[in-house]
Amino acid sequence: MAGDAKKLQPIIIKRVKKGGHAAHGGAWKIAYADFVTAMMAFFLLMWLLGSTTEGDKKGIADYFGSPLKVAMQGGSGSGDSSHVVKGGGKDLTRETGQVKSGDVEAKQRSFSLRALKEEQRKAERARLEQLKDKVEKVLAENPQLAAMALGGQIRLDMTKEGLRIQIVDENNRPMFDSGSAVVKPHMRQLLRELGSVLAEVPNRLTLEGHTDAQPFSGGDRGYSNWELSADRANASRRELIAGGLPEPRTLRVQGLASSKLLDSKQPESPINRRISIIVMNRDAEDAVLKNLPPDEPSTEGDDANAEKNPSSSAPKPR
Repeated sequence: MAGDAKKLQPIIIKRVKKGGHAAHGGAWKIAYADFVTAMMAFFLLMWLLGSTTEGDKKGIADYFGSPLKVAMQGGSGSGDSSHVVKGGGKDLTRETGQVKSGDVEAKQRSFSLRALKEEQRKAERARLEQLKDKVEKVLAENPQLAAMALGGQIRLDMTKEGLRIQIVDENNRPMFDSGSAVVKPHMRQLLRELGSVLAEVPNRLTLEGHTDAQPFSGGDRGYSNWELSADRANASRRELIAGGLPEPRTLRVQGLASSKLLDSKQPESPINRRISIIVMNRDAEDAVLKNLPPDEPSTEGDDANAEKNPSSSAPKPR
């Protein structure tokens, strides 16, 4: 029986069933995500480098080359505080809230210069206003000038170039004879009195001669209102100097003929014949000097031309 039992013992056969290939799982997704992230970081770095200034690039390079040296120099390897790693500034422990100290200093200097120029303009305008009051006072207190009743011939006003003193003509008291640049006695006394007052201020002057629109006969071919107005302005300059005005104080003498009429509705009115003395402010003076050649710091009238008077054969105004 033992032998039969042994024969009847079942035989167990283990069969391994082989199926299809197993799934790879999610490992490839992680690797792909890392790759995409790295590519995004790379292109972001390229964009940042493309939009970074040369100074910032140098600051970044210096920082990674010797960070301790950069930190001791305030954030820039070259020692220039205008080349600072963005977000770092002078305090490298801070990440936000800082700006380039070079930009701040430049803005502060620009603001200070503008404020200084504005203060200078205000002070200069106040000085010219005081000069205007003083001219009016001197003319009113001078007994000889007061007796001449020149108040209607003298006009003072403030322009963008400075204080303008205009001496206009009148039919009953002309400043010059017709067609002449010889100063009349009352005009000479007035100009010399003005010269002594204007000598007290450092501002430079522009003298302009004006005529009416009445042309010279044959003026296109010879002596005309242009020459006459220039000669009269230069004759006025000499009288100011005789009154005490320093000669270098005159910056410009020009004849404008009838190009700037005071009364455009009546071009031939006597009021258009005038001498304008402009006490220039700093802005007007700088504008004139910028238009001069470097070797000509100032322009004064030509005395030789001013000494010349129209001859008896020269054409006269009608």
